[in-house]
Amino acid sequence: MASVGVLKRFFESNKSAATGKVSVNVLLDALSSCGLDINLDKRLKGTKSALERSDRELDWDAFQSATSQSALLIESGLSGNFIVPDWASFKKDMYELYDGQKDNLGGAKADYIPQLAKCNSEHWGISVCTVDGQRLNIGDTDVGFCLQSSSKPLTYAFVQEELGIEKVHQHIGREPSGRSFNELVLNPKGRPHNPCINAGAIMCASLVQNEMNSADRYDHMAAQFSRLAGGAKFGFQNGTYQSEYSTADRNFALAFFMKENGAFPEWIDTREKMEDALRLYFQLCSMETNASDYSVVAATLANGGVCPTTGERVLKPETVKNTLSMMYSCGMYDYSGEFAFKIGIPAKSGVSGVVLIVVPDVMGIVTFSPNLDHIGNSERGVKFCTSLTQKFNFHTYDSSSNVAKGKRDPTKVEAEAYQNPISALLYAAHENDVGAMKRLFLTGVDMNSADYDGRTALHLAASTGNIEPLNFLLGCEGIKVNVKDRWGGSPLDDAKREKHGEVAKLLEGAGAQ
Repeated sequence: MASVGVLKRFFESNKSAATGKVSVNVLLDALSSCGLDINLDKRLKGTKSALERSDRELDWDAFQSATSQSALLIESGLSGNFIVPDWASFKKDMYELYDGQKDNLGGAKADYIPQLAKCNSEHWGISVCTVDGQRLNIGDTDVGFCLQSSSKPLTYAFVQEELGIEKVHQHIGREPSGRSFNELVLNPKGRPHNPCINAGAIMCASLVQNEMNSADRYDHMAAQFSRLAGGAKFGFQNGTYQSEYSTADRNFALAFFMKENGAFPEWIDTREKMEDALRLYFQLCSMETNASDYSVVAATLANGGVCPTTGERVLKPETVKNTLSMMYSCGMYDYSGEFAFKIGIPAKSGVSGVVLIVVPDVMGIVTFSPNLDHIGNSERGVKFCTSLTQKFNFHTYDSSSNVAKGKRDPTKVEAEAYQNPISALLYAAHENDVGAMKRLFLTGVDMNSADYDGRTALHLAASTGNIEPLNFLLGCEGIKVNVKDRWGGSPLDDAKREKHGEVAKLLEGAGAQ
């Protein structure tokens, strides 16, 4: 098996000298450090079950058995081969961005739908799922909320899959309206301007599986949304649905206006069928999820339609391209143009306080905070997005300009030293980065490697007094403690010269002379 080398090296470098076994907690910490959440990731289901049955310490046979079902996934994570290789640094940055909005209670809850007015303004959560399935949840990410308008691009995606893009856009335009999301207006062809405003979303609902009855149409869409979320089930807020329906005069007016203009597909030929489409629209807005599960939906869009946690292709690449284009230009209500200009990533908000964010080919992010700004977008969510693209090079056009200077690219290891593995190893030893050293070790890098001056990682750890890298190196089989650099200096000489007494004692205990 291809992964045995990496897993074997991990086992050997982490086993107890006394028992020859690896603690389950050590493995769990290693998985967490590369972004794998054993409680959320269904790909790790077999490993989780095996670890729960174990006696908390694993010999090699038990370790190999526990990791066998997901060996390639674990290998990729331990080797730093995920889309975000330095997960610890990324996680730290995301916590800083979260904390930056933690005390922001500006804005106000939506009150035109009574159920939304009952939400807790204090709730604030951020969830991340990368295209490799790395997961991060900060804050109130398990609190349920209704999808509201964030469901619109998802419905648009699935009607494209079922009817094709040409049929869909016979009934819906592709331009920003320049008007309020629920304004009683159509484009010059008598069609809704785009799928992200209410009229366009109602039209999308009318295009869903016309041969099904109302109940089956809802069940069909709920199942499709679940596929995007890696199998997570969506709930339903009946109170919100009832509130939506009872305060829906404007949406009914939009539907009748479109019917008068002949905008609906040919099968919407009665008032009853038109109202069925309206009910489905309200139902989709009233579906319930949480930020953690919803981030997988965003990641599926970021991954070109393939769900990261199941590997299932849910949407065609062309469908995703079209959907993200609509989100980019029309997804943030009357702030869409400013959002595209300043922040530059596809996103869709909802008046429940959710923002569904897609960083193509990298990750999906969901923020949740009920207080809305004067436009109707989450106050915290928009400010978080602003900070996000100030810190990272996520703006669509960062890569084609010099604007990205000073921003981080989390898909790359920053240090220039990481251009080759020997430089990377020495740099990690100097910078006290044991995590990077372990990743290099797991990929097969020789821990005795030296630069052109004969300096090894042990020299660097000894001269800087970095205890953790030193202990890690001394635990590696075959490490050379008496290696000399081009000037004849050993790691022990470096430790004594720099007056690192504890380091010197450790080296002498390992046989250094």
